[in-house]
Amino acid sequence: MVAMFLGAVEGTVVTTAMPTIVRELQGFRIMSWVFSIYLLTSAVTTPIYGKFADMYGRRKTLSIGIIIFIIGSCLCGISQNMIQLIIFRGIQGLGAGGIFTVTYTIVGDIFTLSERARVQGLLSSVWGIASIAGPLVGGFFIDYTSWHWIFFINLPFGILSLVILQKNLTEDFVRQEHTIDYGGIAFLSIAITAFLGGLVKWYSFIIFLIALIFFYSIEKKAKEPVIPLEILTKDSVLVNGLSFLASAVLMGGDVYLPLFIQSVLGYRATISGLTMAPMSISWLIAAFFLAKAIPRYGERWVMILSFGVILASCFMLIFLDPQTSLFLIGIIVFLLGLGFGGCFTALTLMVQSSVGYEQRGAATALNALVRTVGQTIGVGALGSMLNLFMARFYTFHGSSGTGQDILALNFSIHALFIAFVVIALICFLFSFFLPNHLKEEQGGLS
Repeated sequence: MVAMFLGAVEGTVVTTAMPTIVRELQGFRIMSWVFSIYLLTSAVTTPIYGKFADMYGRRKTLSIGIIIFIIGSCLCGISQNMIQLIIFRGIQGLGAGGIFTVTYTIVGDIFTLSERARVQGLLSSVWGIASIAGPLVGGFFIDYTSWHWIFFINLPFGILSLVILQKNLTEDFVRQEHTIDYGGIAFLSIAITAFLGGLVKWYSFIIFLIALIFFYSIEKKAKEPVIPLEILTKDSVLVNGLSFLASAVLMGGDVYLPLFIQSVLGYRATISGLTMAPMSISWLIAAFFLAKAIPRYGERWVMILSFGVILASCFMLIFLDPQTSLFLIGIIVFLLGLGFGGCFTALTLMVQSSVGYEQRGAATALNALVRTVGQTIGVGALGSMLNLFMARFYTFHGSSGTGQDILALNFSIHALFIAFVVIALICFLFSFFLPNHLKEEQGGLS
């Protein structure tokens, strides 16, 4: 929980601070890369951490991820320009790839399925606390000191998590000789990087397909593949596909709603953070109650309900304008938290219950990878879309001062809100095809 808090605080603080950072470093056009590079490096390393957790133990693997994350955070804190910040965010992402992957794997090890439903509520409380405290602390630093300090707050939490982890986590882990799938790791990394690069370069998709073919060939023959192909069932593909799309909408909201609040409505970073806080509270509520509902009603109906709430919330975003009250935005954010809290709780339980202990790290890592790629694609594609619609606005209306800039930004962000609705609708429809294996039978869950 402490390790998860480390990553959760980082996410809430940076998204709140980004409008201030891009104004100071004059990097609006490459703003999305601050998020994309972080998500890219964490995506590339996620399956590697998952496999290493299965091979060498959870504690050692998680500790390495936390240390790299701390180093990257400190480097981000001393950045002097946008390029440096992007590079150091990449290093930070190298460590982040292990934090959530191995953390969720440890939870899957320690608790039974019925217990995990309750633990998901506790884990979500970490996000709730981080999402309230993060913007408040981060907003204070931004408004009264400097944005550089938002990265240094990771240091004490990182050290604390390492100390607690080393002292208290015991594993029934027997060290064995393992064969590291270097070829699989290499071609998977190339494939992920090329896929994400395909957002801006068409030939990256050709590289992606070639690397994917080589990766598949290697994994079929590998003694200990980084992603065992047997975990890619029809149900797991559907679950991971929904995770991908939901993560894109979640990341888009986390990045562009604060931008709307600060740059269109004109509020300070602290107010923006407070307005986003209801999502964390409702996420906790949904995770706690819907996790308990899964054994009774099954995961399919929890997912249908959750995506229905997300769809309705995204539709409400379309009606925001420069005169919208923060109270209305807070209500929409609260509803979004209910939807995301329910869907991600169910998705996590479905992934962890689909495999045994020896493949749990790889399966959890694959799902974390898909979510990270979804976030990366989401923030990158939405960033390109934002720039495109802003350019289109200026072409038709011209540029004549701050007032026109606000109108252009409002116009462009609303285009993103429409994209949210389309993605949420797809998720809602596909949720009807999910299995219902986690519904409690007469003997109960184990």
